[in-house]
Amino acid sequence: MTLYVYAITNDSHPLRLDDLKGVGDSPSELRVVRGDSLCAVVSDAPEDLSLARRNLEAHHTVQERLWSDGVTLPLGFGFVAQDEEAVRTVLEQGAEQYAQRLAELAGRVEFNVKGVQDEDTLLRQIVEESDRIRELNEATREGRGSPEQRIALGQLVAQEVQARQDALAERVVTTLRPLGDAENVSPPSQQYFVNASFLMADEKSQEFTDACARLSEQLPEGAELRLGGPLPPYSFA
Repeated sequence: MTLYVYAITNDSHPLRLDDLKGVGDSPSELRVVRGDSLCAVVSDAPEDLSLARRNLEAHHTVQERLWSDGVTLPLGFGFVAQDEEAVRTVLEQGAEQYAQRLAELAGRVEFNVKGVQDEDTLLRQIVEESDRIRELNEATREGRGSPEQRIALGQLVAQEVQARQDALAERVVTTLRPLGDAENVSPPSQQYFVNASFLMADEKSQEFTDACARLSEQLPEGAELRLGGPLPPYSFA
């Protein structure tokens, strides 16, 4: 039977699983696969696992319960193994590495910081603050201007958008970096100018939350930070 694997824990973990359900439309009971010194929390894997809201919520509920009771290595959504023997082999072969990482993550949490920016506000700022872009914008308004001017306008605006978002992302990461023990920065996307996860001591959670709030208030009009956490350290497991 293929297994869905949620997390790896020390064998001393309480493993309170009685009232939890696994992923899938007909979720199976959670159970524990034990190695020599480590455990893995698993359930039977559904045949048609999907990124449905119910599955994501079940995955995160299990992770959050386990983390609230003790340190874990939380696995990302969708991790499966062939059977219990395959899981046990992984636990035993990687025991030293997993035990070391569990010790490093004890007493630590993850925060995720995403930066969003209103596109219309950003474009207005660029036009107002760049003489050349403003001139080209006026020249090409309502279909006027040459093809060369329209191309030049598009290139200049794209370059300015990228430069401003790169600068904002660097400002966010540089400001928050001293508060954490580690960081994991994802490539920027069309949706977020910054998407970064920070690992930090649990006692610094409020300090980090306050720092994010202050930084968000200091960003230009139309830009803001969205904070997720504290979370199990998915990005650092």
